[in-house]
Amino acid sequence: MNTHQNGAGADATFRKALAGGQFLLQLCDSCKRYVFYPRQLCPYCGKKVTHWMEATGRGVVYSATTVHRSAEQGGAYNVSIIQLEEGPKLMSCVAGATTDVAIGTPVKARITIEGEQPFLMFDQITDGK
Repeated sequence: MNTHQNGAGADATFRKALAGGQFLLQLCDSCKRYVFYPRQLCPYCGKKVTHWMEATGRGVVYSATTVHRSAEQGGAYNVSIIQLEEGPKLMSCVAGATTDVAIGTPVKARITIEGEQPFLMFDQITDGK
């Protein structure tokens, strides 16, 4: 998807795409770097960011930790920083992992809807796909 969108609606555009099953990243026209989290200006060159491109969804675990809670609160869960194939890093979780995930683990994004809110989570890639 290669669309123009003013920066004021960048977050809304991102969330609307997620709700529709697409994971989009902004691509800066000037420096040609991918941008995440959606914003008006490129954090690298300061120019206005207007293009959206579909992300591959592939990445690797850059860092990870486990948050420990009581069983009544839902138990332990992981919080991971994922470095996307396109370059940006984002915070999410690796599905099914309640303990620390190894740094460098290959992962693939999937969109989950909880309530009415779409969000990204990642699955470990075990078969190279």
